[in-house]
Amino acid sequence: MVDERLAVVVLAAGQGTRMRSATPKLLHEIAGLPMLAHVLATANALDAAQVVTVVRHERDRIVGVVEEHLENPVTVDQDEIPGTGRAVEQALDALPAGFDGDVLVVNGDVPLLDADTLTDLVRRHRASAAAATILSAELADPTGYGRIVRTGDGLLDRIVEQKDATDSELALREINAGVYVFGVAQLRDQLAKVSTENAQGEKYLTDVIGLLRRAGSDVSAVVVDEAWKIAGVNDRAQLSEAAAKLNALIVRGWQLAGVTVQDPATTWIDLKATLSPDVTILPNTQIKGATSIATGAVVGPDTTLVDCEIGENATVRRADATLAVVGAGATVGPWAFLRPNTVLDADGKIGTFVETKNSHIGAGSKVPHLSYVGDTEVGVGANVGAGTITANYDGVEKHRTVVGDHVRTGSHNVFVAPVRIGDGAYTGAGTVVRKDVPAGSLAVNVAPQRNIAGWVVQNRPGTAAAQAAEESGE
Repeated sequence: MVDERLAVVVLAAGQGTRMRSATPKLLHEIAGLPMLAHVLATANALDAAQVVTVVRHERDRIVGVVEEHLENPVTVDQDEIPGTGRAVEQALDALPAGFDGDVLVVNGDVPLLDADTLTDLVRRHRASAAAATILSAELADPTGYGRIVRTGDGLLDRIVEQKDATDSELALREINAGVYVFGVAQLRDQLAKVSTENAQGEKYLTDVIGLLRRAGSDVSAVVVDEAWKIAGVNDRAQLSEAAAKLNALIVRGWQLAGVTVQDPATTWIDLKATLSPDVTILPNTQIKGATSIATGAVVGPDTTLVDCEIGENATVRRADATLAVVGAGATVGPWAFLRPNTVLDADGKIGTFVETKNSHIGAGSKVPHLSYVGDTEVGVGANVGAGTITANYDGVEKHRTVVGDHVRTGSHNVFVAPVRIGDGAYTGAGTVVRKDVPAGSLAVNVAPQRNIAGWVVQNRPGTAAAQAAEESGE
């Protein structure tokens, strides 16, 4: 049910210069989704009356992600006044008229923060009747975070940003996680009093805590047990740390669901991927996008799948595949490259050093090795010989090749599309097929072999080959 007394504000206006990237910080991906998308999913799970996202830097790109991941997106553009306090102040203006509940504020760069932690924070805030409740954590190295300053009796007194902190305050290890719950009326009142007179010239949201205390209101800090949940991402190093932590959680979740992951440290699985029980994942494997893997399949080692469908009991090893479908019992690899729109039906085979693209290979058919199959239809029970190439491009347009059922093609064939090889046909080794081959026919176009006797002795005198030929007595 919708919590009509809860609104969520997501802060997504910052530039994120420490990422040193042309891509906005919040759009860097973790587990296949932009960092911001993780935060939006968590906010959405709270069933709040409204989720408001504050944007500024690269606002159109950020808004695009917000609109993709929220059903009823509300965005607010932060003006020229900098700071989180100003961002929240403007977000309050987007709330429904007469809203008198609680406002939960989260940063868009905390991708590991989960809905259970936030639900508990809101519950404790309401149970205490505090004007504000924040999340905090104890860190061995609190560098970069605002510090929690408590009174002598352990109550929350204020938050001081690192650039404004004294030496004694910098020594504090309890940090502000940047997650707050406020009563909306008290928040409005105190934000109007916050100035930009500080080291960064910004309107700090954290100043509201001190103002509430001086006004005699109760404020509290809830220490989160697992500090990794509130870890912010500001640079590439922190991005990789967050990605590794989330991936470890994803892998463990699939293990507990019945998937064998032989080496979790080298296995990466995106959030949208789905794996069935009794799937086996071997080392150095990446399962990306919306890939689905059915029961009994074995994937890896050294394999990357992007948005693929892998059928029951299929085997995919040392392969790279994108937008491909591998049928039940089929085998792929090693060293195969499946490009988009490859479909391999049940019990088929795409073998060693084979590249496929925009092709459908029928049930039980095999492309065992050293071939390129592009823009091609292969029927059932066919065998494509080693070193086969479908010449699908005439320099202007792509054309299709059709290989019928139970066809046997020789090694080192070239099929010059558009061309059709009929059901049950054979082609000889080294054949270049430029015309359709009728069903049941044999296509050959190799010139008769001619042997020139004595050529080596005559043209390569004194070589080891000439000597061997002379000694052979032939």
